[in-house]
Amino acid sequence: MAAAFGATSTTDDVLSGVNLRGKRVLITGVSAGLGVETARALVSHGAHVIGTARDLVKAEHATAGIQAQAANGGGLKLMALDLASLASVRTCSEALLDEDQLFDVVIANAGVMWTPFGRTADGFETQFGTNHLGHFSLVNRIAELIAPRGRLVVVASTGHRGSDVDLEDLNFDRTPYDPRLAYARSKTANILFAVEFDRRHRGRGIRATAVHPGVIKTELDRHMTPGEMGRVVEQINAMSMAAGHPPFQYKTVPQGAATSAWAAFVAPSDEVGGRYCENCQVSPVIREFVSPMSPGVMAYAVDPENAHALWIRSEEMVGSRFLS
Repeated sequence: MAAAFGATSTTDDVLSGVNLRGKRVLITGVSAGLGVETARALVSHGAHVIGTARDLVKAEHATAGIQAQAANGGGLKLMALDLASLASVRTCSEALLDEDQLFDVVIANAGVMWTPFGRTADGFETQFGTNHLGHFSLVNRIAELIAPRGRLVVVASTGHRGSDVDLEDLNFDRTPYDPRLAYARSKTANILFAVEFDRRHRGRGIRATAVHPGVIKTELDRHMTPGEMGRVVEQINAMSMAAGHPPFQYKTVPQGAATSAWAAFVAPSDEVGGRYCENCQVSPVIREFVSPMSPGVMAYAVDPENAHALWIRSEEMVGSRFLS
């Protein structure tokens, strides 16, 4: 692989010397945190970014300074998209299809974490419906707009280690609801989506990758109770110490967004296609959870049969069939 990057690399580090003039990128969740930083970095290197957000006013404020950093013809355009509504997904995808312009990269970045129990507009459990099904429907509806040799980057999480998906109870109709468990299942679904999308589209050179950005202080933890994150960090450090690993450290937002930028434009596509990446590297497949600070993707999250089965169930849930 090209230059070695790691946990402390930033978006500007991985994109140093990279000219993205003429590249078009779609990024979901460009109203805070990782989405804003990813858009900023790509625009500053010449890319034209379409950024989506549920709250356009918030997104406009959050991205106000991006255009000033644009270089080599780069720019940013915002579009409305609520991933918790399939009607909104259809409206956004139809608008993109009407524009009929290809994307070199799609970054499925938006998401929610540890929400109280709730349902999306279509009756899906909030985290699974937003994090997985919204992106599943959007990306598949605009798949024809991904250019040959283009890439899909799905932002997942090490939180996937908490649980495989439950194909018999994806909406928590029978399982007692736990926000951490629901988040873990939705993040496993993100990875499985990338695995199956890669299998279905690599014939025309399109590769898909799932990435873990690291733990960053962003709005994603807004549903946590006071002190909850501190208790989580204490648990992580206890497990890390027992395994002989270093203590937990937060990443900065530019460090967190680096793996998305790296997987999108720097890493060789054949090395990251169908894989899970963290710290700007491809992660090993593991079968047992050892320490939160050790890298690795659980085997169930990259299992091709599991990925195919989830795809079929997801099609049934959103009421559409996509490329086989």
